[in-house]
Amino acid sequence: MIELSGLTKRYGDFTAVDHLDLQIAKGEIFGLLGPNGAGKSTTILMILGLTEPDEGTVRVGGIDPVSRPVEVKRHVGYLPEDVGFYDRYSGLENLTFTGRLNGLSEREAREKARTLLERVGLEQEMDKKAGLYSRGMRQRLGLADVLMKDPGVIILDEPILGLDPFGVKDFLEMIVRLSREEDMTVLFSSHHLYQVQQVCDRVGLFVSGRLLAEGDINTLSQRLFGSNAWAVEAVVAGETPAVQAAEAVRQIDGVAAVKVEDNKLIMECSRDVTADISRTLVQSGVGILSLVRKEFGLDDIYYRYFEGGKDHA
Repeated sequence: MIELSGLTKRYGDFTAVDHLDLQIAKGEIFGLLGPNGAGKSTTILMILGLTEPDEGTVRVGGIDPVSRPVEVKRHVGYLPEDVGFYDRYSGLENLTFTGRLNGLSEREAREKARTLLERVGLEQEMDKKAGLYSRGMRQRLGLADVLMKDPGVIILDEPILGLDPFGVKDFLEMIVRLSREEDMTVLFSSHHLYQVQQVCDRVGLFVSGRLLAEGDINTLSQRLFGSNAWAVEAVVAGETPAVQAAEAVRQIDGVAAVKVEDNKLIMECSRDVTADISRTLVQSGVGILSLVRKEFGLDDIYYRYFEGGKDHA
């Protein structure tokens, strides 16, 4: 649905986006993750046809936003970090106005606006002036506004900044539900690691205009941490000492290393062998007080790429 090939944008001597190659499938939720200044917003502007690349190509649903920018805008919904509305208009009036701009009659626009406001949970607030909406309500209204054009692609640029934890959870659940129900492609630009990990099918790690890596969380963690992509910690008790228990679990295929700290075993694994570890410990006569599996998450991956000082490209 989105195809970027060799995409490059320069401002004088500064390269904001450097030969970016990326494909995002129809119905996929893709997270573009990187620090401020990484080039995420510049990439979005080129996808929307709001700025032209110096090199490379962009296709959105097969459409070139350079030569056909208006057509791209008809098929792409964009929700920026700070959504602008007419504050003296109600939520319903704002959406109705958007509908009219997209060619709907007054009646069609108002009916569709009501339906979308109900869908995003603003049915009780549709007649309130937008200037009185909270941050979370404005983001919901922004999402409804984006949906007025029935887009095949939605681009969300830092959409959860300023939302409280409940608002973040609720908003992200709406995004996933809408993507699955409507088979919409979602490009989610953010530096909120945990939230991105919750909703995205894949993520791309973007820094200094370059896409260093892309894939799902498991693929990225295996690429970065190799044989240590999974870790399992077990606190044991019983007559069998932890050292002997460690010898037993070392024989399990997939256990790369075992460290003993008092009555705790810390096991680094090349794959998820938690069930095998549990079975082996029980068969060895070990009492298990706790058994915890850790998969390296997006925060670990982010640290390794952006703060660890290593080049993994």
